[in-house]
Amino acid sequence: MNERSMPRTRLTGHNWLIEGAPQDKMPEVGTEALVAKRIIEQDIVLDGIPERNLATFVTTWMEPEAQEIVAENLHRNFIDHAEYPETAEIEQRCIRMLADLYNAPGETTGARTQGSSEAIMLGALSLKWKWRERRNAAGQPVDNPNLVFGGDVHVVWEKFCRYFDVEPRIVPLQPDKYTIGPEDVEPHIDENTIGVAAVLGTTFTGHADDVVGINDLLLGLKSDRGLDVPLHIDAASGGFVWPFLYPDSKWDFRLEQVRSINVSGHKFGLVYPGIGWLVFREKSDLAEDLVFYENYLGKTDATFTLNFSTGSSMVLAQYYNLIRFGRDGYSFVMNVMKENSEFLASRLEAAGPFQIVGEDEEQLPLVAFRIADDADVPYDEFDIAWQVSAERGWMLPAYTMPPKAEAVKMLRALVKLNLSRELVATLADDIIEACETLEKKGGASKHERKQVKTGVGY
Repeated sequence: MNERSMPRTRLTGHNWLIEGAPQDKMPEVGTEALVAKRIIEQDIVLDGIPERNLATFVTTWMEPEAQEIVAENLHRNFIDHAEYPETAEIEQRCIRMLADLYNAPGETTGARTQGSSEAIMLGALSLKWKWRERRNAAGQPVDNPNLVFGGDVHVVWEKFCRYFDVEPRIVPLQPDKYTIGPEDVEPHIDENTIGVAAVLGTTFTGHADDVVGINDLLLGLKSDRGLDVPLHIDAASGGFVWPFLYPDSKWDFRLEQVRSINVSGHKFGLVYPGIGWLVFREKSDLAEDLVFYENYLGKTDATFTLNFSTGSSMVLAQYYNLIRFGRDGYSFVMNVMKENSEFLASRLEAAGPFQIVGEDEEQLPLVAFRIADDADVPYDEFDIAWQVSAERGWMLPAYTMPPKAEAVKMLRALVKLNLSRELVATLADDIIEACETLEKKGGASKHERKQVKTGVGY
């Protein structure tokens, strides 16, 4: 007896097998839990495998004990501080630990966020409010705020400017220069500049802006022209890397004009998404007008957030990692990733038609590479990304650089903890083999290539 001739009662909840999953309307009646689970599993099996995602900076593996903490606390609403005071205290412990890691000079404050995007929005709002306070105190107009940053930032900085009516003054990149320094920033600063944003670990190549140089420039402007322009560090990716790989590199609160820092716990903080952190140099760097006080959840509570209700899991998971790894553990993890990324870079440079971008500079544990200018090959970076995806399932991002470096094509492979030396070696072999295949058959057609999901990730 086939399924179509089986009694209808035995098909209840299984119609999706021949009719498809619900898409446009909520079904009139529910289904069995196992069936609902299977419908979702059938859909997402077509997604890429997270462990092969070389584009994403986001954590794709945590220890079983950490996963248990996440699962056991999904139902605990983080914002209910009155009901869950210990969870709120754990958030503050994380903020204090990060402030100490970033060399804050004394008592400070901050907030957990859904990720660096929310942290950046909040940090930039505080820059705007504090600028407005200074301008009002001096009896000066407050109608033309601007924010200076490079083309190497994440798109959230442009979103902030559009959403909150701030003029973006974007320093373009150059074909041979993918970060910004003081000479790039200076022409854009005036009395209406609410702040400068510098990146620690860019999305495009993993390098850092010249934070020390920009800080020195701002100190000079404060001394010579009376312009007190704060510096915000977008350490979304680098905030859990630089303290452990490059502990002597000054980019944090050791520099006077650095007033706030954001970092993503769900990147190299080794936590699943989404968790971010915003840390201020001093309490006074947070504009008081942005803090809301309410008592309808059980007690008077101060909130500084764009989101409200959210699970406690990722805050607790971050605290787990901080106490589980400690400074020694994070140093070990970062160095493992760095060594494996250097191994991948050496393999690619030796065997392929590639040039490695900025390999001798301080960098995230990744390999940014492109086809060498003098290489005569019948394919480009997008063809390579397509080929390794089609043949081996690697999600290797190919992309063009931001203006005015958009003529430069780039490939980038994140080498995270889930990539062992053996897997890194396999990845190198697969990229090299993809180049050999493309050498014989030529580049992929645009029709073939458009099916490959490529991008810089975040």
